[in-house]
Amino acid sequence: MTDQQTSPDDLRRIAADMIENLRASGAVPGVEIGERAPLFTLPDAVGKPVSLEDLLASGPVVVVFYRGAWCPVCNLHLRGLQEALPDIQRRGASLVAISPQAPDASLPFTERLALGFHVLSDTDQSVIGAWRLQFELPEALRGAYLSMGMALDVHNADGSWHLPVPATFVVDRDGVVRARHVDPNYRERMAPGDVLAALDALSSPTP
Repeated sequence: MTDQQTSPDDLRRIAADMIENLRASGAVPGVEIGERAPLFTLPDAVGKPVSLEDLLASGPVVVVFYRGAWCPVCNLHLRGLQEALPDIQRRGASLVAISPQAPDASLPFTERLALGFHVLSDTDQSVIGAWRLQFELPEALRGAYLSMGMALDVHNADGSWHLPVPATFVVDRDGVVRARHVDPNYRERMAPGDVLAALDALSSPTP
């Protein structure tokens, strides 16, 4: 179901234009490989604070930014990461997923998908901004999102129409980004196998 004034073809065109504009503008480049990852402390699904600095003290961290529990592609991606979680942990790493939703919205999502990793809430999107991933959904798409039950101003804790570009970062124990996948096309994500390969590369000797 789409907005009455927006045909499916128009919706696809508007979304494609948004993706292309974000790519061309360089407005959401994400933290680059070799940069130090911005630190954060965010509440998990039950409100307990989780610190990136504390996690790094135990090993590498995979940091995933997703749009919200309402996003079907995000659901699939996080399910795939959950399946890979034992392999991630065997490599001495931990995994966190961050969205703009409040903890009380993330808890049923976490339980429904049986996620065994930290699902964190960036309630004012300051962390999303610090990782250079934040953008505002164009006005032309908002009606269609509303008609599909994806009212961002309701789902987002800050009541905005801002979103993170879906992104995955592999951060080494020193807090430096060593691998990443950042793409304004929300259908494109870093595959679990690529996450594992990036973690393996951290322990490989430098030639």
